[in-house]
Amino acid sequence: MEPVLSRVLIIDLSTKTYRIKDRNPLFSERLGGAGVAIRLLNEFCPPAADPLGPENPIILAIGTLTALFPLASKCVAMFKSPLTGNLGESHAGGRTAVTMRMAEYGAIVITGRSEKPVYLSITSTEVSFHDARTLWGMARGDTVARVIRSFEGIPGNRTILRIGRAGERMVRYAAVTTETYRHFGRMGLGAVFGSKHLKAVVISGEGSIPVTDGKQYRALYDRLFDQVTKSPLMKKYHDIGTPNNILPLMALGSLPTKNLTASKLENGENLSGEEFASRFLSRRVACSHCPVSCIHIAQIRTPYPHDPYFFKTTPVCYDYELIYALGFMVGVSDP
Repeated sequence: MEPVLSRVLIIDLSTKTYRIKDRNPLFSERLGGAGVAIRLLNEFCPPAADPLGPENPIILAIGTLTALFPLASKCVAMFKSPLTGNLGESHAGGRTAVTMRMAEYGAIVITGRSEKPVYLSITSTEVSFHDARTLWGMARGDTVARVIRSFEGIPGNRTILRIGRAGERMVRYAAVTTETYRHFGRMGLGAVFGSKHLKAVVISGEGSIPVTDGKQYRALYDRLFDQVTKSPLMKKYHDIGTPNNILPLMALGSLPTKNLTASKLENGENLSGEEFASRFLSRRVACSHCPVSCIHIAQIRTPYPHDPYFFKTTPVCYDYELIYALGFMVGVSDP
């Protein structure tokens, strides 16, 4: 098989132009996407760049093992963080990494700033710049994605990265949503999107990865797959999800509450992963090429007034970080 991803797509939003460069040495020396991304950030981001200025680039990169083996399904984003003024690094699952691989890109660099809101449509051969003024102001990421899908009738692997109003307003910790339940969170990538008038990025790919020794590859894949799926460490993330860590962290006193003024939350056990799973879990979701399925979706039923038998049902993705930030930190013990 050919493990090296050497193509880098460089997009300039200011001029609405793009180019594809072969950067083989950059990729051949590094296994993971983070190593490539940090060097591209160093190359494209001036030291004194304003995090919300056009000179701050967005780097998306993947690693050599992406789409080849189980668990290798994360895409890394690097940029200068508007939250800290320092390195911004964020990882997301979903389909982004695998789709980039199928589009035959090892990295995507987005520079400049569009005068008007745009969204990008990226394939293995071209980049299209689309007017996104009608999408600007849409708050729900799933609505944005639904509208874009109606225009982008491209088969095969596809991912849609998008921001909501927080990103548009350059809230400094705004995230970028991908595949509804996955996010490039932390450090403010959504604000960088907003500063560039970039509402969304659509990536589509139909490529393949050639394998020279199918028998040997299959044997290695199966061995890794068995190790992942039969591991008790991975099983807990499949069964309960990342909230499996709530009770052990509580026992260690590692979940401070009420904005760090106390070390224990009364009735905090109500926020355990086991409690969420027994009361609210409706389904599990997996990222592309990942057999663990650690994404847990709850169904919240909200009764309508004056009708005890009619409910609004809302799917909510929950993780231990959300439980900590919106439960323990603010003193809320009601799941």
